[in-house]
Amino acid sequence: MAELKTKKNDASVEGFLTGVENERRRKDSFVVLEMMKRITGEEPTMWGSSIVGFGSYHYRYASGREGDWPRIGFSPRKQSLTLYVMPGLELRRLAVAARQAPHGQVLPLRQQARRCR
Repeated sequence: MAELKTKKNDASVEGFLTGVENERRRKDSFVVLEMMKRITGEEPTMWGSSIVGFGSYHYRYASGREGDWPRIGFSPRKQSLTLYVMPGLELRRLAVAARQAPHGQVLPLRQQARRCR
């Protein structure tokens, strides 16, 4: 069975996010970073070369494939800011935290979310 390429590593989260070319996506990424820190109470780590993750969990499929993945995370992709929320995470906590952030910071993320619906 092929080994999972995306693994937790020691790369710099700040360094990665600072290197995001699109200014708006870079700013949004730092907002999401702070929100997820507050929500999870955990420090971020890099998973692979482009995913910022918080916490981890081990999964195993019926097929026998297994691995580790962040419980929650995000990746500032070229076209959009992608959020990863794994099963079992209380989504209400995310919604409450988003409402508590300053309006000007959350609005760009909401606009992007509307495009995905």
